[in-house]
Amino acid sequence: MATTVGRSMTNGDAPRIHLGPATAPTWLADAVIEGGGHLVDAGAADGIVWGDARDVSSLVNVLADAPQARWVQLPFAGIENFVDHLDEDHTWTCGKGVYAEPVAELALTLGVAGLRNVNNYARSTNWTAPAGVNLLDGRVTILGGGGITESLVRLLQPWNCHITVVRSRVQAMEGVDEVLEADRFADGLPGADLVVLALALTPETEGMFSQDEFALMENHAWIVNVARGKHIVTDDLVVALESGTIGGAGLDVTDPEPLPETHPLWSQPNCIITPHVGNTPEMAKPLLAKRVTENVRRFGRGESLLGLVDVDAGY
Repeated sequence: MATTVGRSMTNGDAPRIHLGPATAPTWLADAVIEGGGHLVDAGAADGIVWGDARDVSSLVNVLADAPQARWVQLPFAGIENFVDHLDEDHTWTCGKGVYAEPVAELALTLGVAGLRNVNNYARSTNWTAPAGVNLLDGRVTILGGGGITESLVRLLQPWNCHITVVRSRVQAMEGVDEVLEADRFADGLPGADLVVLALALTPETEGMFSQDEFALMENHAWIVNVARGKHIVTDDLVVALESGTIGGAGLDVTDPEPLPETHPLWSQPNCIITPHVGNTPEMAKPLLAKRVTENVRRFGRGESLLGLVDVDAGY
């Protein structure tokens, strides 16, 4: 999503950008400069590039010191930490779509590994009997209609799957067989071999998967979560895994996170857990730098920005 913000710089003016917090990496400063930006203190800034997805209070303080700032760039696609401070006085952009490719790759990895029983093979200490479900010609339901989903749909094409996408704004999507409204997401669960969560965390989506939703899934189906751990009621997931209500879960995110060492999810043979590495720092650096450079360049020219935050929706 994009919007037009700011004024076109003239007479050689560079967009005045404040980079924060103080611990922001130097490569973000390089990205701002690459986009034609001039790094300034908050009081002189027209725009703010923020490099810490968890340091909310410092950004609030910076905004109070930056009366001229009209644009704020946040680093991650998920902005739940900042949602209480969104306003109409600034144009907010985030990392929407920036990390889609690596996260979609991990979602597919977790899904295929689970369906093909790799989790049990990897834990075994002896030669075991064949097991698993083929994704080829299978059915996949993806919750979320953003960049991760678009990338995952493309990656799924060789499997010739029937793909259902659930999203807040229903519209045709290339490679997708069916698009459902958000309030109909439960309709996409029966018959699906793989269910992938790739949507924003909002009050409406928190706890959306509990015992009732797991009961609608096939007993061989895997759920993969590369979004936020709070989408799933963890205690209900443990019960669904232990009882065989679903085939398994591939989790790159959990609730709580990090997952305590003694948590029962670790001991579930039909659960694969990765430590929120859908997008590692090494992967993120060039991707976020490219987005920041492009948005600084667009801001300076008064052009449309990338990754616009919907203030009313909170993502």
